[in-house]
Amino acid sequence: MTDPLLSVRDLVVEFPTRRGVLTAVDGVSFDIGRGEVLGVVGESGAGKSITGSAIIRLLEPPGRIGGGTVTLDGKRIDTLSDDGIRRIRGKRIGMVFQDPLTSLNPLYRIGRQISETIQTHLDVGASEARRRAISLLEEVGIPAAAARIDAYPHEFSGGMRQRVVIALALAAEPDLVIADEPTTALDVSVQAQIISVLKKLCQERGAAVMLITHDMGVIAETADRVAVMYSGRIVEIGPVQDVIRKPNHPYTKGLMGSIPTLEARHGKLTQIRGSMPRLDSIPPGCPFHPRCEEAFDRCSRERPIPEPVGDSQVACWLHDPATAREEAAS
Repeated sequence: MTDPLLSVRDLVVEFPTRRGVLTAVDGVSFDIGRGEVLGVVGESGAGKSITGSAIIRLLEPPGRIGGGTVTLDGKRIDTLSDDGIRRIRGKRIGMVFQDPLTSLNPLYRIGRQISETIQTHLDVGASEARRRAISLLEEVGIPAAAARIDAYPHEFSGGMRQRVVIALALAAEPDLVIADEPTTALDVSVQAQIISVLKKLCQERGAAVMLITHDMGVIAETADRVAVMYSGRIVEIGPVQDVIRKPNHPYTKGLMGSIPTLEARHGKLTQIRGSMPRLDSIPPGCPFHPRCEEAFDRCSRERPIPEPVGDSQVACWLHDPATAREEAAS
């Protein structure tokens, strides 16, 4: 990828406690290009949402960025002052949270909330801001937007509220949208509509999207590339169809094997034994090795580094050239 819009390098997120420092994100690196959707997937506790929050510096205290760099359009934003990052949020980076009511004030009409966001970040008057707000609501699929712009959040269904939140995230025409589990609380038909909205925004506006979810179905329908996270690390990242059809990391294979398909009508789904380790008990080496059926001695001693496998990057010693030579020699 040339000239990525967002570039994250060796990102570390820490949580100091009385018993020591817990590392929730450990050396995460990835890029997102303009007009691209990068899906970030993994179990609960893998570090997906914390990675998104760290990028826009919305970590819950005492969380902090412990290392690495975050650059937006070639400029570092992880070292900005509090005022500096506040100017970036909303204007350059929009955020869509899982619960729409996290972003919407129940006491104010949605038109006022969107218009105020537009006027905060763009040099336009009140009438122009209202016109743009109506246009945004129409763009995300709110029917009769001109009539409903003066409604309160509670007057919308869950799916419609999520559309309003997407409109709010796009109000200042951001370059990047971070969508954190935007479809989790919605039924399947509404999920499909929200997915369609996100894809349309990328295609028509050229915005980049970081889509955080645990739903591989959403990833398959929406993302161009996917990053699979485990215990605060990216274990595999590559084109979405490559990762889904031919996963290379044992953890990704387990995730893909646990998804029911119409083709596989018989037999059991894959089950990954055990559970993800707590932050205070992440094992040395590859954190997945206690659950991995393909693990060998090196996995418990050394942390694997990402290696190119086709068009993907995979952090697994099974793909290390030295491992292949050892197996050939034996």
